[in-house]
Amino acid sequence: MNIKMLTMGAIAFAMMTGSALTGGNTSALDDPAKMSPFFTDAGMKTMKSEADFKAAWTAMKPDEQKAVLKDCGDATLNKSHADFCAMAKKMGG
Repeated sequence: MNIKMLTMGAIAFAMMTGSALTGGNTSALDDPAKMSPFFTDAGMKTMKSEADFKAAWTAMKPDEQKAVLKDCGDATLNKSHADFCAMAKKMGG
Protein backbone atom coordinates (compact mmCIF):
# COMPACT_ATOMS: atom_id res chain seq x y z
CA MET A 1 0.00 0.00 0.00
CA ASN A 2 2.80 2.44 0.86
CA ILE A 3 4.60 1.83 -2.43
CA LYS A 4 1.39 2.48 -4.33
CA MET A 5 0.87 5.78 -2.48
CA LEU A 6 4.49 6.83 -3.07
CA THR A 7 4.22 6.01 -6.76
CA MET A 8 0.98 7.95 -7.15
CA GLY A 9 2.52 10.90 -5.28
CA ALA A 10 5.57 10.86 -7.53
CA ILE A 11 3.42 10.76 -10.66
CA ALA A 12 1.27 13.64 -9.43
CA PHE A 13 4.38 15.68 -8.57
CA ALA A 14 5.89 15.02 -12.00
CA MET A 15 2.70 16.10 -13.73
CA MET A 16 2.46 19.33 -11.70
CA THR A 17 6.10 20.17 -12.29
CA GLY A 18 5.82 19.55 -16.03
CA SER A 19 2.76 21.75 -16.42
CA ALA A 20 4.37 24.51 -14.36
CA LEU A 21 7.44 24.47 -16.57
CA THR A 22 5.51 24.63 -19.82
CA GLY A 23 3.08 27.25 -18.52
CA GLY A 24 5.88 29.62 -17.59
CA ASN A 25 7.61 29.47 -20.94
CA THR A 26 5.21 31.41 -23.13
CA SER A 27 6.22 33.21 -26.25
CA ALA A 28 5.42 36.76 -27.24
CA LEU A 29 4.52 35.26 -30.62
CA ASP A 30 1.69 33.29 -29.05
CA ASP A 31 0.17 36.25 -27.18
CA PRO A 32 -3.01 37.30 -29.02
CA ALA A 33 -3.01 40.74 -27.39
CA LYS A 34 0.44 41.48 -28.84
CA MET A 35 -0.04 39.77 -32.17
CA SER A 36 -3.58 40.76 -33.25
CA PRO A 37 -2.58 44.28 -34.47
CA PHE A 38 -0.43 42.61 -37.14
CA PHE A 39 -3.21 40.49 -38.65
CA THR A 40 -6.43 41.22 -40.51
CA ASP A 41 -8.39 38.26 -39.10
CA ALA A 42 -9.22 36.97 -35.62
CA GLY A 43 -7.53 33.65 -36.38
CA MET A 44 -4.29 35.54 -37.09
CA LYS A 45 -3.68 33.84 -40.42
CA THR A 46 -3.55 36.85 -42.77
CA MET A 47 -0.96 39.53 -42.09
CA LYS A 48 -1.66 43.18 -42.69
CA SER A 49 0.12 45.15 -45.41
CA GLU A 50 3.72 46.18 -44.84
CA ALA A 51 2.66 49.77 -44.03
CA ASP A 52 0.09 48.61 -41.47
CA PHE A 53 2.58 46.11 -40.05
CA LYS A 54 5.12 48.92 -39.64
CA ALA A 55 2.55 51.10 -37.86
CA ALA A 56 1.72 48.26 -35.46
CA TRP A 57 5.42 47.55 -34.95
CA THR A 58 6.28 51.15 -34.07
CA ALA A 59 3.31 51.26 -31.67
CA MET A 60 4.89 48.45 -29.63
CA LYS A 61 7.09 49.22 -26.67
CA PRO A 62 10.83 48.65 -27.32
CA ASP A 63 10.98 45.81 -24.76
CA GLU A 64 8.05 44.08 -26.51
CA GLN A 65 9.84 44.44 -29.86
CA LYS A 66 12.96 42.89 -28.30
CA ALA A 67 10.92 39.98 -26.93
CA VAL A 68 9.36 39.34 -30.35
CA LEU A 69 12.73 39.47 -32.11
CA LYS A 70 14.23 37.17 -29.47
CA ASP A 71 11.42 34.66 -29.98
CA CYS A 72 11.85 34.92 -33.75
CA GLY A 73 15.48 33.90 -33.21
CA ASP A 74 14.30 30.60 -31.73
CA ALA A 75 14.26 28.08 -34.58
CA THR A 76 11.18 26.23 -33.31
CA LEU A 77 9.09 29.37 -32.80
CA ASN A 78 10.31 30.94 -36.03
CA LYS A 79 9.20 27.86 -37.96
CA SER A 80 5.57 28.30 -36.92
CA HIS A 81 5.66 32.10 -37.38
CA ALA A 82 8.04 32.36 -40.34
CA ASP A 83 6.22 35.06 -42.33
CA PHE A 84 5.64 37.22 -39.28
CA CYS A 85 9.25 36.83 -38.11
CA ALA A 86 10.59 37.75 -41.53
CA MET A 87 8.59 40.97 -41.48
CA ALA A 88 9.50 41.71 -37.84
CA LYS A 89 13.19 41.27 -38.58
CA LYS A 90 12.80 43.61 -41.53
CA MET A 91 11.23 46.24 -39.23
CA GLY A 92 13.40 45.82 -36.19
CA GLY A 93 16.73 44.66 -37.33
